[in-house]
Parts: sequence; structure tokens; C-alpha cells
Amino acid sequence: MHPNTARRPLAGAALVFGSCVSLSFGAAIAAQLFPALGAWGVTALRLSIAALVMLLVVRPAVRRWDRRQWRAAILFGLTLAGMNGAFYAAIERIPLGPAVAIEFLGPLVLAAVLTRRLSDAGWLGLAVVGIGLLGVDGMLGADPLDPIGVGFALIAAMFWALYIRASAHAGSAIPGNGALAVAFVVAALVLTPAGVPAGVAVVADPALLILALLTALLGSVIPYSLELAALRRLPQRVFGILLSLEPATASLAGWLVLGQSASALRLVAIVCVIAASVGVSVVGSRQGRGHEAGPLSDPATP
Repeated sequence: MHPNTARRPLAGAALVFGSCVSLSFGAAIAAQLFPALGAWGVTALRLSIAALVMLLVVRPAVRRWDRRQWRAAILFGLTLAGMNGAFYAAIERIPLGPAVAIEFLGPLVLAAVLTRRLSDAGWLGLAVVGIGLLGVDGMLGADPLDPIGVGFALIAAMFWALYIRASAHAGSAIPGNGALAVAFVVAALVLTPAGVPAGVAVVADPALLILALLTALLGSVIPYSLELAALRRLPQRVFGILLSLEPATASLAGWLVLGQSASALRLVAIVCVIAASVGVSVVGSRQGRGHEAGPLSDPATP
């Protein structure tokens, strides 16, 4: 075996872990902007900055696209806007770790629907148990979860599932990363009403502008790039398992950056969701080579 080949899995694992950490800390930094800009304003700024960076780097050949490709890219962008906006609206109201755990229901349900295996139903059941424990903790714990925030997290979960399907369709219709670049533009345009006031505010305050740039880089540009690179080095199973660690990294980021604590019951709930995600990833890998990447294998996390 060539020595470089032996190092590829380790390098891929490092890339996915780096992506999870980047996404989690990007979201934690974004939460610090909510009081000044609002969740939707921060989302719009993050997507707008990411769109500019991606357009400069990718330079998609949109003049060659046909109607089918444009429809695919626009649908991709609409789901991207909904997923990111709902998720940021959720973490404006509930801690980061539980929000990510609830959002993971999207790809887990999609995995169960697409594969229709009894084992996937079992893993989905474990995730539902975890979400149920979050609900119990939210009602009885010392730090109850805001029901509106939980609702936004569930909406983000739905959009994550739609995003996975839309990204798969756009990826098959449009070569390279052109679809992702245009999707960022579409998402930013959809959220323009929230983005304009936020943009005016950050221009007037350099400190807010720096935080907005960090949010865009850590929350979009860096993690998406790391995940795309990791997918070239790792099998679907390994990628899905590593991506399933995101609720844990989100809880860590919430604790370190935002001072968000977690009760024992809340931690058990998050572990249930992580275990369900790992289970779906392991079983899904047995479909064999040549199949489309499963729901947990897309760079879809907001």
C-alpha cells in the first residue's frame, strides 16, 4: 500500500472533525450577534458573505446552464435559506446542543424513508426517544426549552431533509461546485429583507462586521470545503459516523463560547441522537459501492 493512501482515512477524519468544530463554533459566534442583528439578519449576512466568497472562488459557468440546471440550483438555494434561517431562529431561543440534536431528525427520518429497513426504523426510534428526553428535560428541568425554539429546530430538520434531496439533484445536474455557489446567492437573495438592515448595522460597527465575517467563514465557507474534501478520502460509513458527532461539538461550543450548561438528562438525550446517527451510517454503508451518498453523507449541516 502506498503510504499516502494509508494516511487518507486519518486525513479525512481530521477534515470532518474540523468541519464539525467549525460549524459549531461558527453558530456559537453567530449567537452573539443575535441581540444586535436578529437571527434572520445574521443568517442573511452569513449567506451573503459566503455567496461572495464562493462566486469568487468557483466562478460558475451559469451562461451554459439550461432551464433544468437553473431550476435545480434555485430549489437548492431555497432549501438552503430555509434550513439556515430556521436553525438560527432556533438557537436564538434554545441552547446549541439540543437544537442540533433536534435538527438531526431531518436526515434520520429521510434515511428511514429512503431505505425502508427495519433496522433504520429502530435507529429512528432511538432518536425519537432522545428528542422525547429533551422534551421532558425542557418541561421539568431547571432550564426549560423554549417551545418556539424547538419548533424552529423541527422546521430546520424538515428543511435539512429537503436540502439533502435538492443538493443531490443539483449535484447530478450541475458539475463541480457551481450549484453550491449559486445556491448561496439564491438563499442570500431570499433573505434580503432581513439582510439589508443587518448589513447597514455591521457597516456602522466594525466589531459586528468582524463577527459576521467569522460567522460566514466558520459557518459556511470552511466547513463546506472541509466536508467536500473529506468525502474524497472517506467511505460513506466513516463520514456519517464522524458527522454524527456534531451534537456533541455543538454542546461543547455552546458551553465554551456562550456559557450554556446541560443537565444529565439533556446529555443522555444528545447521546441517543448521536447513537442513532451512527447506527444509520453504519447500516447504510452496507448497500454497497456505487449507491448515492446517504443522508448523513451530504455537507448539509448549517
